[in-house]
Amino acid sequence: MSTATETSPPSQGSAEPAASVDLRRLIDAERYPLDGRDRPAPDTRRSAYWNVVEHARGGLRADGCAVLKRFVTPHGIRQLNDEITAAKPRTHFSSQVINPYFHTEVNPAFNDDHAVNTFTERSSGFIPGDAWPAVCAMDTLFRAAAVCRLLADCLEIDELHCYDDPLAGLTANILDPGQQFPWHFDTNDFAVTVLVQPADEGGLFEYASAVRSADDEGFEAIGGLLAGGRDGVHTLDLQPGDMQIFRGRFSLHRVTRVAASSQPRHAAIFAYTRQPGVIGRVERTRQLFSRVLAEHEEAERSRVRDDELLD
Repeated sequence: MSTATETSPPSQGSAEPAASVDLRRLIDAERYPLDGRDRPAPDTRRSAYWNVVEHARGGLRADGCAVLKRFVTPHGIRQLNDEITAAKPRTHFSSQVINPYFHTEVNPAFNDDHAVNTFTERSSGFIPGDAWPAVCAMDTLFRAAAVCRLLADCLEIDELHCYDDPLAGLTANILDPGQQFPWHFDTNDFAVTVLVQPADEGGLFEYASAVRSADDEGFEAIGGLLAGGRDGVHTLDLQPGDMQIFRGRFSLHRVTRVAASSQPRHAAIFAYTRQPGVIGRVERTRQLFSRVLAEHEEAERSRVRDDELLD
């Protein structure tokens, strides 16, 4: 993120604000009965809500990933994609070579062929959080209390808060033809994404779960993957409307290159935290959005790290 403070640029092409957005038209309520959390089952079988939760918990426990298939309705996907398309002029595209920790400089403490000194092209874009209308489908899905409650139950935590970062809390990742997002780790413990528009070719999400831990960087496994190894790699066949819950702090992951002849890949990214009021790191914010706000600099001065990982 960044060291210079900038104000938000004027909106260029954001979708027209809506009077309201009906959450019931965005989510497949038959598959995902969000109002069924506290509703007793008609018999001894587990309720539909808790069946969804248990299925997601199984995936997260096994390899740090769960997919809620067709969570967003076709109507909701059209709304999301219309909003992303309207906000796309605000996208910050960048092309740089990074290592899995988003560093761009050689670290002399490690050998030249070490994972820390292995750099790959990142060529993608992010629509910042201040590009969205105050009322829109993106924001409605992100902030819905019932959605947050479902995600918290899936993650087996008591509560979940919307990431308070004004740029990185609610974003969309854009991969235009020829672009890719290489192997990397997240700074957050988990991420929630919805595939909105898939690439015609390429643009596949791949991950290797738990290749490092809070006290072990796992350099050997990471180096093998950066060298082209496929040990433990999962490739997801995501479809429009699929919501993915992913523990990306310890699992290496990437989105493969979108074919030059393909349509762009659009994914909505909903960021949440366990504590309220969390703001992103200055260096990572600058890399993704080319600017920071006063909130980022203030948070950086008082930040306390949860671990000593490279990032």
